[in-house]
Amino acid sequence: MKKKLCFAAVPVLALAGWLAAQSSSESLVEGFRNVEVASASDAMEQLYGVQAFMSHDMRPIAKTKFAGPAVTVLLRREENKEGAASTQGMLDAIDAAPAGSVYVMVLENGLDYAGMGGLMGTAMKARGFVGAVIDGSVRDLPQLGKIQFPVYSRGVAPSTVVNHFRFVGVNIPVTCAGVKVNAGDIVTADEDGVVVVPKEHAADVLKKAQDLDYTEHSMIPFIEKFRSIKEAVAKFGRI
Repeated sequence: MKKKLCFAAVPVLALAGWLAAQSSSESLVEGFRNVEVASASDAMEQLYGVQAFMSHDMRPIAKTKFAGPAVTVLLRREENKEGAASTQGMLDAIDAAPAGSVYVMVLENGLDYAGMGGLMGTAMKARGFVGAVIDGSVRDLPQLGKIQFPVYSRGVAPSTVVNHFRFVGVNIPVTCAGVKVNAGDIVTADEDGVVVVPKEHAADVLKKAQDLDYTEHSMIPFIEKFRSIKEAVAKFGRI
């Protein structure tokens, strides 16, 4: 009888550990949804000396704010006549990813090509993605606007990747708009831009970003009251 109880406890403990890990991860992501991206950027630089923000031309097609773990997709420029088959993997990645993900696509030498459009955006929204970040262009803005799916890109173009690119891999390391992204890293975005936080540093970066947010938000009423940014910086030590 004792052996049965002991044996049964093993999967229960494993499940408890898994649930705790999931809860911790979700809590981190929710935390990043509630801090300013600029604070996350400053936190990465102050803690690790790393510039974690993407290029200034990575912009949202509409006002948005989101955070979530990255699902990375890489396409290589290669002319071919295989049709959609050569890029099928970018679609498979959408159907395989868990809800809450951020789709991070890199088109090598592809700023003039649309990596996604209305159909992929519709699929991502249906699958529960919180947003997409495309190192390339996007198209079908009317449909993306209609479904209100958050997308960042480096441009807008009516082109297609079909017959011009080949799928390389999913959830592999990529460099997106100047920043290295690994699968599972936290991608956080708002009107200021996009920042990537390595998953192993997420907890420390979030805490630092929250502290920076609190300080900056405390400075605003101080500046308004005393009409001096110099005195505010001297008091709070933040600019």
